[in-house]
Amino acid sequence: MQVETFAVPGPTMLRATRHKDDRGFLAETFHTQRFMEAAGMQPLAQENHVLSHHPYTMRGLHCQAPPSAQGKLVTCLAGRILDAAVDARVGSPTYGKHVLVELSPDDGALFFVPRGFLHGYLTLEPETQVLYKLDDYYAPSAEMACRFDDPDLGIDWGVSADQCHVHPKDLAAPWFKNFESPFTYEAAS
Repeated sequence: MQVETFAVPGPTMLRATRHKDDRGFLAETFHTQRFMEAAGMQPLAQENHVLSHHPYTMRGLHCQAPPSAQGKLVTCLAGRILDAAVDARVGSPTYGKHVLVELSPDDGALFFVPRGFLHGYLTLEPETQVLYKLDDYYAPSAEMACRFDDPDLGIDWGVSADQCHVHPKDLAAPWFKNFESPFTYEAAS
């Protein structure tokens, strides 16, 4: 497995080795011990499979507040997405900075978004399917969000907000400067 880190510490890209032959390929897409060591994940609690019919469907930016905070391991099964993780840890040297990656089934990459980060993605093709594993359960009372198109965040989605299919709840989310983050940065010792 290849592990890639970013200028914003925390998010991690994991690329499983694909064993190919004339039938196709086999890849180990999850192994608790290896993934926990490589990305710092907690044991998994839930898995979600999402289908988006339209290109430019925006989902995010979301997180859950502690004690129900979630780390997410995201992969794209069909289509393509732009996936973003925004550092929401108050006191972090990279607070408000983001990592933006493209995911597709081409290489089977998995993007780990740790607790303390807002997460969202934009579909780039019709009938896009995304699978993500979470290290805590969905807790509606802990849901939080921030605007995906906040100019202060500077995420280049490649399209304007009015071109996107967005849930009204996401359009009503606050700007990042008004987002009351429940996360605090803890420097590694």
